[in-house]
Amino acid sequence: MNIILVTNDDGVHSPGITSLYNIMKEIGDVYVVAPDRERSAVSHALTMHRPLKAEQLEDRIYSLNGTPTDCVAVSINKILPDKPAFVVSGINKGANLGDDITYSGTVSAAIESTIMGIPSFAISLALNKKTARQFNFDTAAKIAVKIGKYILENSLPYDTFLNVNVPDIPLSNLKGFKLTRQGKRIYDGSIHETFDPHGEKHYWIGGGMPYWEHGEDTDIQAVLDNYVSVTPIHLDLTNYDALNFLRNRFKIEI
Repeated sequence: MNIILVTNDDGVHSPGITSLYNIMKEIGDVYVVAPDRERSAVSHALTMHRPLKAEQLEDRIYSLNGTPTDCVAVSINKILPDKPAFVVSGINKGANLGDDITYSGTVSAAIESTIMGIPSFAISLALNKKTARQFNFDTAAKIAVKIGKYILENSLPYDTFLNVNVPDIPLSNLKGFKLTRQGKRIYDGSIHETFDPHGEKHYWIGGGMPYWEHGEDTDIQAVLDNYVSVTPIHLDLTNYDALNFLRNRFKIEI
């Protein structure tokens, strides 16, 4: 049976990874290797300044005192009995839309396994802050197993992984899937000043008001319209249009 690696950045005890683990057992032999605590927004950090320790919690479930990228690297090279058919990272408690993917540990785990030549996808539950958070992890899990089945049957293009975002609503309320491009989302006022008891100034990163680029084909708009957004992300970050543009204009001499 196919080996499937499940990881995340919310930690091994997250309800999202539990939902993902349980449903992936329908299509493969599932191993969980995930951080021992929350590691959100660590991006593609790799731990190189200290040794890492993996602890087996249950059969085929391990925690690692490192980042999501560490989990992928260590599990594929040292823990799993064979190369996985695919890697799935999530279910993240919160969206990874637009520029979020550059910070996301969830997405970076999929990047790492894609670098290693393994088909991968990241899946996130896009919470609606305007309403009560429902945490429909079961909805996202059912979407994840559909994506997993597709990958087993078709694989993915070279050097490409899928970034999947699922609205936090019941499965019956989803309108369908949309293939999307990465949108643009930035946060205004996300750096806050605070003072310690001694009056020393400190800075706290987080929060802020998100602003996004509007466009019918973006991941952000698809989720707002209650579609599952599926964005193919390529590892090659070269801007080829800009490369061609600059070849005729970038005239700087040493």
